[in-house]
Amino acid sequence: MAIRAVTGFLAMLLVLVSAREATQAAAPAVAATPDAAAATPAAAARVDRYLSGLSTWSADFKQRIDDEHGKVLRSAAGHLYLQRPGKFRWDYTQPSIQLVVADGKKLWFYDKDLAQANVRDMDATLASTPAMLLSQGGSVGDAFDIAALPSSDGLDWFQLKPKHADTDFQAVRIGFDKGELARMLLADKLNQVTTLSFSSARRNVSLSPDLFSFTPPAGVDVIGRDGT
Repeated sequence: MAIRAVTGFLAMLLVLVSAREATQAAAPAVAATPDAAAATPAAAARVDRYLSGLSTWSADFKQRIDDEHGKVLRSAAGHLYLQRPGKFRWDYTQPSIQLVVADGKKLWFYDKDLAQANVRDMDATLASTPAMLLSQGGSVGDAFDIAALPSSDGLDWFQLKPKHADTDFQAVRIGFDKGELARMLLADKLNQVTTLSFSSARRNVSLSPDLFSFTPPAGVDVIGRDGT
């Protein structure tokens, strides 16, 4: 299920910009060598430099999830919006309509086909998840150890490993194309790898506040609200 992949790490990235197809496989393997590079302040500064001037961001995305043997388990596509600090929206349009919305306090997951919505608090445990990577305020180095990796597939790569153990993933690798985030790879603790590619990105544009709020449609079963 596409939405589960976003939540598991919990939800990435949030993350990214301007992309190559997810089917291109020249990017560094995430799970194979998680300790291949040492974290450095210089690497953290380069990633922070990209984020420091970011207030809003939107892009089309393609998502693919591979198992530990490289077999494609599922794929999806849609559009992403984010507003710093702490707000984001993933609109899944393929293969089915699903939605992930964070309003800064609550995190909603909605599946149209199931007529079901889940809601949870956005607490401190989300600070080191990929979902908060681009949307959080402050320095990304506070939540991740960051190392520069060799360039590959025309992209400049960085590896981010969470400083907190209570996450569902091992590491995130982000690739920049001419200073813009182009791709993101996430390895979870089952050695599944999620690849996100971005296109048609727009940086620091005006976004409607309505994008970051969610009201369950009539008849939808809501789990997690008022103790349910």
